[in-house]
Amino acid sequence: MKAKEQKFLALVEQHKGIIYKISKTYVATPDEQKDLVQEIIIQLWKSYDTFKQQSQFSTWMYRVALNTAITNIRQNKKRPDCIRSHPEIDIADCDQSAEKEDQLAHFYQAVQELSPIEKALIFLFLEGRSHKEIGQDLGISEGNARVRLNRTKEKLQLIIKKNGYEF
Repeated sequence: MKAKEQKFLALVEQHKGIIYKISKTYVATPDEQKDLVQEIIIQLWKSYDTFKQQSQFSTWMYRVALNTAITNIRQNKKRPDCIRSHPEIDIADCDQSAEKEDQLAHFYQAVQELSPIEKALIFLFLEGRSHKEIGQDLGISEGNARVRLNRTKEKLQLIIKKNGYEF
């Protein structure tokens, strides 16, 4: 294996949590999540030569993964045979308590009702990114990121309540 491939695989392995979290955020079923993970890794490899190391690999990886997920959703919406089912959340890497699992399932189910940009805002917020970093990742101003994130959090709360769940 070439040094470039080894370095790429090591970086992907180091930051693979980003890919799994984005796939859970953007698609509902485990099969769709696996497909999206593969699509993101393929896109990362195709774009790897454009990574100029002017930012951290994880930052670049966020951008590529989010753009791939958003593109994937747009393409799937165009397919008439694409039917969404209720999410089957794999939460093996999370707290194993039943209550926590139930909260996560409701949360991810509610996230499925957000637009692709709103999902990106929530995902980056949950990753602990600042408003400035969210704005940079999504190509919007820091103030716009703050306003959109607040609106998205309110919308997410309403969706969760509408679905008959509160936490």
